[in-house]
Amino acid sequence: MRILGVDPGSRFTGFGVVEEAKGALLHLASGCISLNPNADFPQRLVKVFNEIKGIAKEFSPDAVALEDMFYAKNVRSAFKLAHVRGAVMLAAGQSSLEVFEYAPAVVKKAVTGTGAADKRQVQMMVKAILKLREPPTEDAADALAVAICHLSHAKMKGIL
Repeated sequence: MRILGVDPGSRFTGFGVVEEAKGALLHLASGCISLNPNADFPQRLVKVFNEIKGIAKEFSPDAVALEDMFYAKNVRSAFKLAHVRGAVMLAAGQSSLEVFEYAPAVVKKAVTGTGAADKRQVQMMVKAILKLREPPTEDAADALAVAICHLSHAKMKGIL
């Protein structure tokens, strides 16, 4: 099973492609879609949409796993994040991919054992789980963690 994990953001959107093969997790790709903060917001959404569509086309994932919304104090930031998530979901839908959403605490618990882990802990655990030479950037690590979380949950659902 191959999963495209996405950590949506209005300035940086992380992505990571992870595959489970014979019980091992393999890192296929990861990175960050950098969005120009000076660009019109609709143009940033178009870029996220196009990049996610391109990644989906290149890696042919079986599904997209997306970090769910969290409660934000800044309503404007929350709305922007919701729009980015919508662009990701639209790209997934147009690529005929099912979308699965996971709360940040669930993702952190899946990779670190605690839902209260900080960014550095997530980076280091993703590095260890995927046997990477260097820890990924924060946004890429979060996206890879979402993919790992989904693979873990999908495996559990299959067992049950």
